Amino acid sequence: MDQEISFIASGDSFITRRLPSFQTSSFQRIAKLFHNADVRFTNLETTLHHYDCVPSALSGGTWAVSPPEVLEDLKAYGINAISWANNHTMDYLYEGLAATESHLNRYGFIHAGAGRNLAEASEVRYLETPSGRVGLIAATSTFHEFQMAGEQRSDMIGRPGIHPLRYISTYGVPEDKLETLKEIARSVHLNAKRNKSIQNGYLKDEEIGVFAFGTYRFKADETAGVSTSPHETDMKRIRRRIAEAKRQADYVLVSIHTHEMNGDRMEEPAEFIRTFARACIDEGAHAVIGHGPHVLRGIEIYRKRPIFYSLGNFIFHNETLPRLPAESYDKYGLGPEHTVADVFDCRSANGTRGYAANPQIWRSVLPYWKMRNGELTELTLFPIELGFGLPRPQRGWPELSSDREILLALRELSSPFGTQIEIDGIAGRVVL
Repeated sequence: MDQEISFIASGDSFITRRLPSFQTSSFQRIAKLFHNADVRFTNLETTLHHYDCVPSALSGGTWAVSPPEVLEDLKAYGINAISWANNHTMDYLYEGLAATESHLNRYGFIHAGAGRNLAEASEVRYLETPSGRVGLIAATSTFHEFQMAGEQRSDMIGRPGIHPLRYISTYGVPEDKLETLKEIARSVHLNAKRNKSIQNGYLKDEEIGVFAFGTYRFKADETAGVSTSPHETDMKRIRRRIAEAKRQADYVLVSIHTHEMNGDRMEEPAEFIRTFARACIDEGAHAVIGHGPHVLRGIEIYRKRPIFYSLGNFIFHNETLPRLPAESYDKYGLGPEHTVADVFDCRSANGTRGYAANPQIWRSVLPYWKMRNGELTELTLFPIELGFGLPRPQRGWPELSSDREILLALRELSSPFGTQIEIDGIAGRVVL
């Protein structure tokens, strides 16, 4: 622990096509940054196969598939630790999960967050570095229920899937509005199916003081709003994994993929994520690395350890997939005569809405930090851009940026957490 160790982390790698060249200055500058660190992390937000797996009826938004050879490009950047617990892990069901894991193993990556059952999905994976052994735990709070890995029993095989962090949302409204909701629910029989399920023992009744309005939980509260908290079963499991890892490794990283936001502010993490991240540090994690919303969120230094609430995108090729299942076409009223280009044109209204039109999607940072004796000694932030405004086939690859606005925006997002960022040239430095 007395030996200094260095880390670099990136957000989502939604990489669906090959890097054109290893000779460009933009690639080499970023690869040099990564190779200067002992631990080099990204979140892999795609599945790896050759379209020989069955697509799920539900996806993470886009049915994400990449040729397995893209792992050569991640390796060329220097990546050596991967999370793959996210809302795209099960886009191609169990076959896609198995294929992705097989290719990650074949290319020699340390990876965490999904597996053949819950024990494997939640398992700590260890990276051996010259500066110490590092444990990686990965989970996601953004997923469809069927994507959760299931626990193995002595008499029942486990279910493949992602390592989940569920959460509970409770909406508070004044008493008179709560009575109005109850009347609406009664008049349209909104909870009829739920009530029968409770009577038949398939569901547990809500706690006293909480009213279920369909799938939403309400309670009387003069201060209207929503509160969210981590699911205690998942929180206990993750705590146990951290407790295991801190005895088996010199440093422990926790990765969390989360789209959930504070109200309607995508750039702010949901309440339960703030609770979760601090609980992980309290248990012994040395850093929490967030990603998922495709935009930057603030940085918190908690107990002399960093929490990155979201690192945005690192590689983002969400509109150059060669194939999509029929559901993608049906959503926009397109038929068998249409192509993937038609789907993406419809979704983005020809680049005027959604991710294509949002400059924040295409700007992020790469944090490089050092630790000694379990505490942060240095944290430098390198801004990157991914080609906002470029044509679809040209955008999505990262390059270092001299745009101060990226760091200024991150400084503003980090200020509520008490984090101070000084800007020096093209880099930012967190004041410790």
